This record gives sequence, structure tokens and C-alpha cells, in this order.
Amino acid sequence: MNSLNFSEPDQIENGMVHTEKEIWEQPALWKKIYEQVLLEKRSIEDFLKIATSNQDLHIILTGAGTSAFIGLSLSGSYNRNFKRHTTAISTTDMVTHPFDFLNPDAPVLLISFARSGDSPESVAATRIVDQICTKVFHLIITCDSSGALARYETKFSKYIFLLPAESNDKGLAMIGSYSGMLLSGLLIARIMEIESLENQVEVLCQYGHKLLDYSYQFRELAEMNFKRVIFLGSGPLFGTATESHLKVQELSDGQIICKKDSFLGFRHGPKAVINKDTLVFLLFSNQPYVTSYEADLIDSLNDGQKPLCIVGLMESDTLMSQLDKTFVLSDTAFRLDEEFLPVCFIIPAQLIGFYKSLQLGLNPDMPSVSGAITRVVKGVVIYPFNKQN
Repeated sequence: MNSLNFSEPDQIENGMVHTEKEIWEQPALWKKIYEQVLLEKRSIEDFLKIATSNQDLHIILTGAGTSAFIGLSLSGSYNRNFKRHTTAISTTDMVTHPFDFLNPDAPVLLISFARSGDSPESVAATRIVDQICTKVFHLIITCDSSGALARYETKFSKYIFLLPAESNDKGLAMIGSYSGMLLSGLLIARIMEIESLENQVEVLCQYGHKLLDYSYQFRELAEMNFKRVIFLGSGPLFGTATESHLKVQELSDGQIICKKDSFLGFRHGPKAVINKDTLVFLLFSNQPYVTSYEADLIDSLNDGQKPLCIVGLMESDTLMSQLDKTFVLSDTAFRLDEEFLPVCFIIPAQLIGFYKSLQLGLNPDMPSVSGAITRVVKGVVIYPFNKQN
């Protein structure tokens, strides 16, 4: 597939065979995921019905690194749909300080996201929850049936949702695995209305293709002379901002330093990082109440040191005249529920990171020259845990 206009020899020479393909194939992957969730609807409903029948249930969305950021986008959806206390907690936090998050007497629905499931903290966190809590329900959303997490044996109830094989990225950076697990988690949160979401998924795929059609413009952005990138997003898009900042930083091997924040949070000090070498990328909500606050942030960016470029991504074009560069997905009206936006809004950072990697002479499939970062984290020692620790 010559999706981003690179010849096959160029792909091989520049080490971008996997990452390029994985970025481009996401809309097709999203359709397959919807069909699979629809196919498993009855089994998923049965599992969740038992788990959520517990009035004091604590729903925890967890994962390590990129997989942890999925929970930042989904916690509101689970809280609204199941009317149960929901928090996003990374496995890396849960392994070291489990009693900060777990009540032994409260039942837990632990929703674990993992591309491979082989990160040391993935199984460790799951095991610790089993040790501390008296009632646990495990929902594992993963891309690898042979991973350690998928093979984890527990005395509690467990359901594994396995994504299509192509979601299991071969490149270092999580691409389709991230957006695919995010969509899977969202569809499962709304499993009771899954049939009615077909149109939402169709619009989502249309927006994904439109963003990919903007690839040349994202390449032009990536080739600007910036040294910092700031991604801002509110609500479910804060998770997207968080993953976006990591994606560009990973794919540039840390040569581009990135920061993430919410629109309101950024004004409380972090705005000081802006200088003439900074690219600011704004991920806009499609909720009028939220965009009122987001529009105010644009005005404040003109105070003090001005950034190199301010870019906005939005569903409708209400704010485009105030920005240096805009990407608009709908020329009619708002068509997508806000919580679906994070699934496609990650594509710009993937493309910017990909093109910046090439500009810097790196290998997008394995951009870490020193080997400091790897596809599955290495060197993490898991120490014995008991309830008395």
C-alpha cells in the first residue's frame, strides 16, 4: 500500500514499513472493531450486567503508557452509562501505591488495556487487585491473545475482548492499537445501544479518511522549525492531548519536547513554556459550552511570547478565522458525539510525529537510536507484594 505517497523502496530504506501502514489502515480497523463488538454483544452484556449490579462497584480503567491514556478519554463515558464511580489509574501507579486507589471491601471492575499485555506492570497490577479486593471482575481489552495479560489466570470472573490481528502494531509507537482499543472501550461502555451507533462509527471513519487526506498539510507542519509542541484538549480530548504529546516525542526520539494540558489548566502557569520555537495544537470540543472556554484560550495565546504557529482541529469551523492553521472535519454541522472525537483526533499527532521522524533522519518503525525506548518496556523488576506492605 502506497498510502502516504512513498514508494516501497523508500519505505524499506527509511524503516517506515509498519508505522506508515498502521496509520493509514485505522478507519478500516475501526469498522472491523464495531462489527466484532456487535458480534459479541450478548456475551459482553451478560458479563457487565453481573459486574454493574453491584451498587458500590468501582470501575478502574488501567494500562501502562499509551494504554493508560485510553482511560483518560473513557472515564466519563463509563461513569455516565453505568452510573458507577469510575477512575483512570495507570498500572504504573497501581503497582507502587495500590492502597491509594483500592478499597478491599468495594467490588472492582478492572478494565485493562494492553497492546501486547507483556508489560511487567500489566500482570502485576492485575495480580495486586486480586490480592487486595474480595470481589473483582476483569475485562481485558487487548491486541494479543498470546500476551501475558490475556493468559493471566484469576479466581475471579474474566472477559477478554480481543481486537483484530492488524491492531497489534509492529512498529514501536502504538498506532492502530491505541485508537482501536479506545474505540473498543467506548463501544463496550455503550453496549446497550450498540446497534444504534453504526452511523456514529461510519462518520468516525469518514473523518479518519479526511484527516489522512490532509497528510500533505501535516507534513508541511512537521517540517516547520519547531522544537516544542503543546497539545491541548478538554474532557475526553485531554486523553488525546496526552497521547499526542507522547506520540510526537517518541517518534522524534525526544528531539522534540512536548507538553499536554487542558485548555483551562494551561493558563495556570504552563503557558510559560511558549516561545518562538513552539507549535501549539488545539483539539477542540464540539460542545458549545466547552468551546466558550476554548475560544478564550486562543485570545490569551496572543499575550506575551507568541508561538511559531497555532493549529486547530475541530469538527465544525466556528473558530477557524482566529488560528494560523485549521483542520475542519464537517462542512455541515456537528455529526459526532463528543466522546467519539478522541478516536480520530489522534491521527494528526501520528502524522506529525511520522513526518518529523523522517525529517530528522530517524526510522519511524524504531526511532529510538539509543534503544532507550522499546516496543515492550524492558528492565522493570516486579517485587513481591503482600497486603501488609
